[in-house]
Amino acid sequence: MKQQGKQRSGSTELINQWEKELNETGIINDEALLITELSQKPNPQIKSKLLTLAAISRLGRNNQDSLAGIWLQEALKLYPENQKAKEYTIQSDWKRLHDLLSPLSFPPLRETDNRTAKKKTAEQLIEVCQTFLANADLQINDLHTTLDITSSMVNNELFQKYQKLIDLLSSVIEETSSLLTAAEDYDQSITGVFHTSTYYDDLKVRMANVEEIKQTWEQQFLEADKTDMEEEKALDQLNNMIGMDLVKKRVNDFYRFLKYQKQRKELGFQIKDELSLHMILTGNPGTGKTTLARLMAKIYHELGVLPRAEVIETDRSQLVGSFVGQTEENVRSIVERSIGGVLFIDEAYSLKREGQTGNDYGQAAIDTLVSLMTGNEYGGKFAVFLAGYPEEMRTFLDANPGLRSRFPQSNLIHLPNYSNRELIEIAEKVAAENDYILTEESKIEIHHRLDQERVDDTFGNARTVRNIVLDAIFKKGADNQAADEGILDYMLLNKEDFLTEIENISESPQDKLNQLVGLESLKLEMRTLISFVKMQQFRRKKGLPAVPIQLHAVFTGNPGTGKTTVAKIYAEFLKECGILKRGHLIVASRADFVAGYVGQTAGKTKKKVREALGGVLFIDEAYSLLSQTAGDFGKEVIDTLVDEMTKHNENLVVVLAGYPNEMDQLLESNPGLRSRFKKFLLFPDYSSEELLEIMSSYAECFQYQLTQDAKNLLIQTMEAEVFKGNGRFATNLVDEIIQAQAFRLMDGDEDEISFEKSMHLEVEDVKKAITKM
Repeated sequence: MKQQGKQRSGSTELINQWEKELNETGIINDEALLITELSQKPNPQIKSKLLTLAAISRLGRNNQDSLAGIWLQEALKLYPENQKAKEYTIQSDWKRLHDLLSPLSFPPLRETDNRTAKKKTAEQLIEVCQTFLANADLQINDLHTTLDITSSMVNNELFQKYQKLIDLLSSVIEETSSLLTAAEDYDQSITGVFHTSTYYDDLKVRMANVEEIKQTWEQQFLEADKTDMEEEKALDQLNNMIGMDLVKKRVNDFYRFLKYQKQRKELGFQIKDELSLHMILTGNPGTGKTTLARLMAKIYHELGVLPRAEVIETDRSQLVGSFVGQTEENVRSIVERSIGGVLFIDEAYSLKREGQTGNDYGQAAIDTLVSLMTGNEYGGKFAVFLAGYPEEMRTFLDANPGLRSRFPQSNLIHLPNYSNRELIEIAEKVAAENDYILTEESKIEIHHRLDQERVDDTFGNARTVRNIVLDAIFKKGADNQAADEGILDYMLLNKEDFLTEIENISESPQDKLNQLVGLESLKLEMRTLISFVKMQQFRRKKGLPAVPIQLHAVFTGNPGTGKTTVAKIYAEFLKECGILKRGHLIVASRADFVAGYVGQTAGKTKKKVREALGGVLFIDEAYSLLSQTAGDFGKEVIDTLVDEMTKHNENLVVVLAGYPNEMDQLLESNPGLRSRFKKFLLFPDYSSEELLEIMSSYAECFQYQLTQDAKNLLIQTMEAEVFKGNGRFATNLVDEIIQAQAFRLMDGDEDEISFEKSMHLEVEDVKKAITKM
């Protein structure tokens, strides 16, 4: 009993705090905490109060909120005496009364109709009146009950509204009763021998009286409907969007300038040089480029700059044709559709492809567009918005000076990536649009999911977070069993709804490292490095200062010593530690970076780096980037690589591999390069015993076994002669031994081959393979 008393006391204190917050601000900031508290309270009276507070808070944010009405109804079910829930239900139910008189819809009444048509009209009138009057008493009783509740409310205006509705409903009931009598008299007069126009005239008067009351009824809701239907101004819509503070400032400045110019024009001032309406919008996916273009079109229209608010959206596939002349036609056709509005070209940089051939008409599309933007026929009659990734758009515009000159610097707007805090606000909005609420635990999980997704420039920002929330809603619905929780089960998105399925890893990176033959000193160094990384991660989580982690490494050693294999394990280790988000390995060489023309190498290098983001970029034979040949672009690769490593920080790990001496020369070629590599791992050549172990292990993978004599021969041969290739040599030699065994066995009688013979690799197989290699 004491425990229950404490719980009730705690709930009362929270309710008081939330009521105070509602009175002061009109909303409750932490609605999720309120709902969580609600789910833990068995007392129906307390649950009813909490639901009411949550509903009032949502109405404070949006007076059209649909979920608030559901909560108020549920609050009254739990505790019918909840006065506040009644009051707010009455306020939200006001608009539902709008169609109360809709059943009073009468057929046309014409004196010129024949007797049969008049008879049918009279019968329809009688039916309409009877149906309405049958429900009218119940409806007016409900209104009186509501009026009694509103009489004790602070909102006196609502009381007056309901009083007016009762008066109108009473009048319409009285008039409908009179209309019913008149309709019955009119019906009888039609079937009689003598028919006079008196009944017809009386019927027309009664119908007019009812229609007049209906119009007065409509007017009671007209003002509220007008407020609801009044469209929010485009600039207000932009200012109400989440984040984009700098963008909002730029657009607001632009709006004020256009308004100022408009006022000067109205006063008769001459404006020779009009501000260009064309714009360039840069930003990564999901930052709101298309949304901003649509809002800018509305702003132009609201200011009278453009006659239409329509945006024609297009891209390369609709503009560029496949034969001579088609591109020009396509561009002209789309421009004609855009006259008076905005032409929005998404991913505009794709019009001019790198190294495009004579069969690519992207340049023709650009030239035609520039011509139409500046020509007498269409110039100044439409606005062009070009959108795309920042880097690509910069390169594209630099290569097209004719196009670039049409877009002043003031009309270039960059939309930055959203912060996680802003994206979680967007997630709450998406959830609210679908009548869901996010718990605090679910927000933490969304934050984690966003960190995992935010790897490179392809991160989808608002698009990504919307998909995360919609996936959670799908998961909740798909996993939903017969719910006993009632309404709460249908409106909360919990942490579990946002959890993703963890990939089953058959072998840990530690196991893979342990299974490698030899490399004992390297294994110890790798384990030491990973332990250091894990400790710094632990300290960060605990709020302790962490030592900067240097993850870039140089692997030196001869071919076949396991550098690529260890690099893959290294990537998996760093993903396991939470440093890398993807943990994949991109293996590259000089050919992946160096291009044949000036200006292309940097782009090619950046593209390869982008592939590796969130993982490890392994550059094999990295020393080959350094070339003494005149006109070689290897140095450009190194300079670009240093810049990219600085830019992406821990999101990119670079491993350089090659021979020791040559690697030293490479690092000395750029001071910035050497300073970024603190970890040097030497891969020694394998001993004969280690090579034999690699051979045996490789053969066993395919259920082959080297006989002891074969092993002895291999050891003797490897100790007597020098073979290059290390582990690569070992696996290649086993492949040759297997082929020699196959030739030996299949050359004889196939029926004599036993199961055991097919598994054993003999001395003669080894001899043949060694001779061949």
